[in-house]
Amino acid sequence: MGQVHLYAVHLLTASGAALAVLAAIAVAGLDWRAAFIWLGLALIVDGIDGPLARRLRVRERLPDWDGGTLDFVIDYTTYVFVPAIILALGCGLSGYPAALAATMAAVSGAIYFADTRMKQDDNSFRGFPAGWNMIVFVLFVLAPHPAVVMAVTVALAALTFLPVRFIHPVRVERWRPLTLAIAALWFVVATWIVAANFDVSPVLQGILVAASLYMFGVGAVQQIFQPR
Repeated sequence: MGQVHLYAVHLLTASGAALAVLAAIAVAGLDWRAAFIWLGLALIVDGIDGPLARRLRVRERLPDWDGGTLDFVIDYTTYVFVPAIILALGCGLSGYPAALAATMAAVSGAIYFADTRMKQDDNSFRGFPAGWNMIVFVLFVLAPHPAVVMAVTVALAALTFLPVRFIHPVRVERWRPLTLAIAALWFVVATWIVAANFDVSPVLQGILVAASLYMFGVGAVQQIFQPR
């Protein structure tokens, strides 16, 4: 009984699979609001379970259960696979371009999760860290021309394999207070947009874009200006 709370941490991580299924069902019904709500809840779970597992030393105390592997399975489903389907069905693409974009996201994301070089010494990521859930959300909200959607998809799939750094918003110490504040702003604005059923002003859209550009570009800026 003394280890029940440790298993509960793994169960919390595994609950992301249930959220992924619910998001996929919502996508099948073209219920975009529900789909992003479930993916947002999965993002919250992913932000909680890791620090909780480290605090309780779950890896040391339950060595027969690999929380890292479990986390990878859930993250691929909620960060890549379900968002790839939304990219194909909800971001203005159709036909072969839609299938191609979703395939690029799914395949590049799968390869990324197998890359043992993904984590850097400063806890940043090497290459685009398959954060398709955030990218697809922004594309869905902005609804740009399909050519823009395809260009963004191609660029990020390519960045998956390039030695460009992307931050982990919690674990990278450099500029962490600013990064955490902007990450919180992104999440608040995204929540507002979903609550409003995507009917929001250009101002909120602009804040979402600005926060996204910071989150996805600050790692490269730090890489360029890092002390030698």
